[in-house]
Amino acid sequence: MNSRLYKAIGWLTLLVILCLVPLFMKQNYVLHVLITIGVGVVLANSLRFVFLTGQLSLGHGAMVSLGAYFSSLTVMNLGLSFWLALPLAGVFAMIVSFFTGYLFTRLKGFYFAMVTMFLTMVVQLVAEQWRGLTGGVGGLTNIPPPNAIGALGFDSKADFYYLMLAIAVISLLIMYLLEFSRLGLTLTSVRDSEALAASVGVNTRFYKVLAFGLGGFFAGVVGSFYCHYYSAVSPSSFTFMLSIDVLVFMVVGGRHRFVGPILGAVVLTVIPELGRGMKEYEPFIYAAVLLLIIVFLPRGLISLPEQVRILLRRGTSPSERAASAITRGSHRA
Repeated sequence: MNSRLYKAIGWLTLLVILCLVPLFMKQNYVLHVLITIGVGVVLANSLRFVFLTGQLSLGHGAMVSLGAYFSSLTVMNLGLSFWLALPLAGVFAMIVSFFTGYLFTRLKGFYFAMVTMFLTMVVQLVAEQWRGLTGGVGGLTNIPPPNAIGALGFDSKADFYYLMLAIAVISLLIMYLLEFSRLGLTLTSVRDSEALAASVGVNTRFYKVLAFGLGGFFAGVVGSFYCHYYSAVSPSSFTFMLSIDVLVFMVVGGRHRFVGPILGAVVLTVIPELGRGMKEYEPFIYAAVLLLIIVFLPRGLISLPEQVRILLRRGTSPSERAASAITRGSHRA
């Protein structure tokens, strides 16, 4: 109980610090990097939600693109408020995800990943060719910012920072509550042993489709934010490489822990920014960091403290380890 309380206090402290950031960090560049991190965090965790059933998706780029175009077109052509277009963009991406999942979730592993990869390519191709609706290769420009709400007029980076922070916090909270609920337990049971789950009456196909759809919802919401933040959207904004980047965030951070993708998105977004002074070496630095993490931390960055403890334990003598174990036992008693 105490550990849960300490974790809650830690997360609340972090949230307070993040809310105070614009008061001390007024540089637009810093706020932009933090906004980019928020986008990566939501996308990586929503992809991990799909992975709870064991399905590997490379279609997040398509879901972000669908959310962005839906929000842009409904606001610009139908006069819809951004605050209504934002959740509707997520719902639209979720419906497409449900439909795709219903058709193809019988496929497993590499085959399902290939289908979702083709989905991203198809969405990009449609956006390029449907010029009358999407603007073709040039995309849509002059997308209006969100409608003012309270003190947020969305005429500064700080306003968009607070919006992205709210989206990230709400999205992560929903995904956390779902994962550590009865639904999350069922999803992980499908991943661990689909045959066993089916033998006790679990509709494994339904839960795979559900996880894929919910992951698509959060990706669509991010797409809506993206297009109104940049005031533009084009087919080149959400290519197959976006899906790869999100997958890398999840794997490098640690796909088996909820905090893993958050850590991966933060670290792998900051590293390229730190290397901007060495632009020509940036790809090599990024690749070297990825390689080191994959080789020495196969379970992701989230396992780093555990690996350090193991190394420290190996460095102590057997008598010291025994004394430490006795001390821990006496404390527990």
